[in-house]
Amino acid sequence: MDKIIRIGTRESQLALWQADTVKSLLHSYGYKAELVHIKSEGDTDLQTPLYELGVQGIFTKALDIALLKGDIDIAVHSMKDVPTQLAKGIVQASVLPRASFLDLLVPKDNTAFYDSGKPGTIATSSIRRKAQWLNRYPEDKIENLRGNVNTRLRKVSESDWNGAIFAAAGLERIGLRPANAIELDWMLPAPAQGAIMVVCRADDEFALKACGNFHDEHTALCTLIERDFLRTLMGGCSTPISALAEIAGEQLIFRGNLLSTDGREKEEITISVPVSEAAGLGSFAATEILKAGGQHILDSFKSGN
Repeated sequence: MDKIIRIGTRESQLALWQADTVKSLLHSYGYKAELVHIKSEGDTDLQTPLYELGVQGIFTKALDIALLKGDIDIAVHSMKDVPTQLAKGIVQASVLPRASFLDLLVPKDNTAFYDSGKPGTIATSSIRRKAQWLNRYPEDKIENLRGNVNTRLRKVSESDWNGAIFAAAGLERIGLRPANAIELDWMLPAPAQGAIMVVCRADDEFALKACGNFHDEHTALCTLIERDFLRTLMGGCSTPISALAEIAGEQLIFRGNLLSTDGREKEEITISVPVSEAAGLGSFAATEILKAGGQHILDSFKSGN
């Protein structure tokens, strides 16, 4: 195997950790690989809230272009950042076993404010986290927080906020999870949060075979259902959508919700089915949540209310 697989990656510490993990996996199966650093728009624009940039695709577009031009052979992404519809000519090559799907609250100083019942100020650029937080704590103020993990942690320490919300997997993968971080087990994650996706060109059989060696079927199934839920609900607008599918024995348990941006309106659903019958569950759950009142929430986004 003399061919060197060129791995496209963003330059953040987390992105490099993910790419290095894939590189190590390829090496373990006898493949040669090297990293190629690519800048993305999401890394260079740190002021505009993510939902104004279009959210999905903002961190993957530059890598998609490099992949289609033949500058790289595979790209490694946090799966929650990948559009539900991949660019033409690009396919999923592998999904790695999922890490933690949880969101964490990282306090600036201590956790006393969290249990005090007094209004606080929380930072996040995620419209999903904002909506779920305001649904639970409607008196709190939400501030925008952008940048890579290291930048966001620094901004929290330099701010007068009470804390900020992070994905547990991102902090844990690079050893930066603070000891006083609080797991928000009541907050549903973004679809595919905690999972890593590897993509390649559709006609690259060498890369497809190489990456297929470390493809995790359970994670792939759960994230497919979550992303089907997201895709069915998207409606051309940026909405607070959360989804989690988990396998327990022979059962697959799915939970999903849809909120208004201010958190005042919320529709949620929980479904449990045998794993063997899970195909199409994400789309089915989305249709059910629309019938239950979710369509009203989506319509309010489209009308600008």
